Amino acid sequence: MYVRDAKNREEVWLLDRIEEMGLDDTAFRSRDYVVAIDELSNEKAGFGRIRIHKQDDDTDVCELTSIGVLETWREQGVGAHVIERLIEYAGDQGFEYVYALTGSGAYLAQFGFRQVDADSLPPALEARLEAKRESTDPDAVPYRVAVDRFVVPDRLRERFKAASEQEPEPADDTTAEEFGIDPETATYKYDTGR
Repeated sequence: MYVRDAKNREEVWLLDRIEEMGLDDTAFRSRDYVVAIDELSNEKAGFGRIRIHKQDDDTDVCELTSIGVLETWREQGVGAHVIERLIEYAGDQGFEYVYALTGSGAYLAQFGFRQVDADSLPPALEARLEAKRESTDPDAVPYRVAVDRFVVPDRLRERFKAASEQEPEPADDTTAEEFGIDPETATYKYDTGR
């Protein structure tokens, strides 16, 4: 498993996965993305991007966004390594901090991200936070990490080394009738009779 820059020919694949996962595709450019690839099967496992926001005072702001891992590759450190590559790129471009606007802050906290007050956000991200709440993530709150404080826990590094595509969980299509229950006449413990 490794993470590399996305190629132009992967644009359709990226857009399809972003739509499936309900992620943000604002200002989409495939060259801004990285993709996690299984070296044995050549299957794509995850992706993500950093987005640079220009501000009036010539101080740019870096945002981590549109991070996705395919369901059959989750819980194996793929997302951690996608984020690690993006943080490296941000550091290479001279950013001291990387922001994320998400409702999934608990996941990011394990890497050193900390929630920040929305009032302290750079101006470019204030409007972005509102737009994200209105479009793709109503629970989004701002997080920030210092590039030199970012860390991938050892357990995720080990999982990534042995990552392999997992079988999807079978859907439970069991019906009440299969258990001999007539859903039209059955009563339940908390049935109020109304």
